[in-house]
This record gives sequence, structure tokens and C-alpha cells, in this order.
Amino acid sequence: MNKRRVFGPGSLVLVALLSVMAGVIMTARFDVMVRSEAQDFWTEGAAAQDGQHGPESFVDLAKKLSPAVVNISTTQVVKERLMPFPEFRSPFDDFFGQPPFGGGEAPEREFKRQSLGSGFIINKEGYIVTNYHVIENASEIVVTFADTKKDYEAEIVGQDAKLDLALIKIEAEETLPVAPLGDSDDLEIGEWVMAIGNPFGLGGTVTAGIVSQKGRVIGAGPYDNFIQTDASINPGNSGGPLFNMRGEVVGINTAIYAGGQGIGFAIPINMAKDVILQLKEKGKVTRGWIGVSIQAITPEIAESFGLEEQRGALVAAVNPGDPADKGGLKAGDVIIEFDGKPIDELSDLPRTVAATPPGKTVKVKVLRDGKELTLEVTVAERAEEGAVAAGTLSEQKLGFTVQPLTPELAERFGLDSTDGVLISSVDPSSPAAEAGLRRGDIIKEVGRRPVKNMAEFKEALRRSVKKKIVLFLIERGKGTFYAAVKLKD
Repeated sequence: MNKRRVFGPGSLVLVALLSVMAGVIMTARFDVMVRSEAQDFWTEGAAAQDGQHGPESFVDLAKKLSPAVVNISTTQVVKERLMPFPEFRSPFDDFFGQPPFGGGEAPEREFKRQSLGSGFIINKEGYIVTNYHVIENASEIVVTFADTKKDYEAEIVGQDAKLDLALIKIEAEETLPVAPLGDSDDLEIGEWVMAIGNPFGLGGTVTAGIVSQKGRVIGAGPYDNFIQTDASINPGNSGGPLFNMRGEVVGINTAIYAGGQGIGFAIPINMAKDVILQLKEKGKVTRGWIGVSIQAITPEIAESFGLEEQRGALVAAVNPGDPADKGGLKAGDVIIEFDGKPIDELSDLPRTVAATPPGKTVKVKVLRDGKELTLEVTVAERAEEGAVAAGTLSEQKLGFTVQPLTPELAERFGLDSTDGVLISSVDPSSPAAEAGLRRGDIIKEVGRRPVKNMAEFKEALRRSVKKKIVLFLIERGKGTFYAAVKLKD
């Protein structure tokens, strides 16, 4: 006869205590495993303490942290086509589109352009974080320590244009100071912060202010989620750290508001951590992608769709054959949750999808015809911006990259619609630059085919690869013009 084991109250308490201890141990082990890779690469700041709002002055913090902040100067080789004596162009030249004085193509010249920025050391081996736009197209990068005035040549380890981040490295014999990384999710509006950088090339400069707002979308890219601060940020501060009062990096100073004072923007350090690790390991960033076009939920759209709340991201189009299409998403769906994370605003979805590892199958909660529906979508890897046209036409042949024209970007550039794609960068020595294309141009046609989105752009470009010259219709400001880009061999 089998005996049944009976537990009394004391035994239950003991079992509960053992279960809790086991859970704590398993949780701790899991947390250590997840964080070990990052901890081996950078130093995390100490945990926040209740009531700790910072020192009575910024003196001690400035002395402690300034040595880990560096000045960055870069040299870029820029090509420019010379147009001598433009005031003497014949009106017939303008009418017939001929170069001045019938002399064929205008000559080119190369010149070096200097730019300045900031960065901070996160690893004693000499790894430095800065902005992508600080080192973009640089032929030479020099890192200078503000306190010792020592210069070091740096090499690029990896760069990410989408989040405007870059990881560079120097070789130094001495032990390098390191800036510990904090937790930007713990930042509160009104909290004191301090910025250190190289404004206007003046060298190590300390400014202070408060967190004015979080989650700012300013149209700088598809993953906007900036910390807004009134700590003085100026040209040259780009790439420098934003510290909390515990001396931890909580943001990377990136942008200023043109014409405004006391308004600066920093990338939250929590958004940067995974990117930094990927740049260190692979030199590039792998992001999730599902293949949808989305738009914001306006009050009018909410009323038209019978939505009780003005939240979520409205699916405007689903690319055939892409992950969203295979998962059952349809135009008109309102995505309100992705992989367990709420989607309250339009900008929440691109950030959440991008942070999802490719290959992961996630649950996507949508509103369809007034009913809540849960679908499963397997996230794919987002292709690099330059790798357009199914791999047959590379960034090296064109010399520019593009990104979707979101409603925020359309508003920023004063556009009436989101039709077309936005040129996000142009290689100064590329055929695209020679044809006159610029960052911020809107591509409306490729090979005389209208393009309204990235999918149509890729398809039109794919059809044009057999030709040696690709014709683009460009919208710039209030005007449009055609530009012929000759492909590299």
C-alpha cells in the first residue's frame, strides 16, 4: 500500500522558503548570464539609492568624469565641381542646359573639411562611443584628451546611421579612465543632469540642467526617442555624454533645436547598449523587420475606424510576401501590442520591432473591425539601407542610402504627402554626389516609374539595373528636377 506524504503548516513554510530561495538563485543566474557579456565590456553604475539626488555642487562630478570624455576631430575629403564665373553664364546655356562657355563638364577639385565632436571611453582597452555624424565619411579621426592634451589616432570599429551611433578605438599604453553606464529608463522629468563635451572646439566644457522631457520624436530618424534637456548643448557636443548625478552616462548628446536656446536632445543609453555590443562584435547592427507601412492615429481616423482610444499604429499597407503578410496582418489593422509591449504611439512600433531579434515569432495584438485579434508574426532581418534592389545594386554603385518617408519626416520637411523615399546620406565621392543628389532630397521616380514607398523604390531600381545610367526624379524644396546617376562598374 502506497503511503501518501502529508505536509503540515511547518513543512509548507519550509517548502515555500526553499522555493523562493531557488527562484532567487535561478533568477540571479539568468540575470548574470544575460548581463555578463555587457559587464565584460563596460562598467555599470551603482544602483540608485532612495533620497540620493546628487551632490551640493557639480565640482566633484566634473573632476571625476571629465578625464573619460574626449574631443574628436575628423578630416573628410570632399569633391566639389567648380563653376567659374557663374554670373557670366549665357541665358542660352540655361535654356539648352549647356555648361558655361561650352567647355564640357566643369572641373572638380578635392578639399579637406574639418569637423569637431565629442565622445566618451567605455572600456579600458580604448573603445569610445560617439555619434555617427561626427565620424561620417572621415578619412582621419584624432582623439584628444582634454586634461592631458594627448592625441591619438582612432579607427572605426562599427557605425550605425539609423541611431546615429559609432564605436571607435584608440591604442594607448596608459590606463584609461572609463565612464560608467547608467539606466536611462530610471530618469525622471525634472532630474538634474550634466553634459561634458567639446562645444565649438573649445575643449572640455561642463554644463548642467534638468531632464525637460523624455521620448521626444524630432524627425531625426525612424527610432527617435530622445531625452530632452536644458543643459547647454552646442555644435561640438555631439557624441558627448549626458550624466546623472550619480556620475553615470544616461544619454549621448546628439542634436540641438535650431534657433532655440536651452533645448538639446540625447539618445537614451539603454537604446544604445545593444547597438554598442553589436558594433563591437560585428561592426554593424542587425534589426528586426516585418514589412508594413504605418501611420498615426488622428482623432478623425479614430472616429472613422470606430476606435474608443486614440492609440496604436495604423497599418496603411502590407508588403506582399513579407513577415506581416505571412502572419495575417492587413491594411486597416491597428497594432496596439507587439511582443507583449504596448504600442501607444506611431513611433513605438518601429523601435519595438527593430529591437526584436530576427527569427523570433511574436504575438501581435491588433484591432480589426472593432474587435481585438492576436496574430503571430516571425520577425525577419531588416536589410541595410544601402542594400537596395535585391542585392543587384549596391550602395557602392549608387553612393547614397534611403529611408522611408514617415509622416513625421514629411511634416519636418514641409511636404504635403509621404509619397517617395528620403535620401538619408550621400557619399561625397560617389556618382550620386556628382549628379547633384543631396541628403534630404525626396526621390519621386526611378527610371520614369513613380515610387510611393520603399517597396516600389526597390522594384523600380531593380528594373533599372541593366542600364548604365539611372534616372531619378528628385523633389527638393518647392521644386523638382531629374538627376541621372551613372553606375560604377
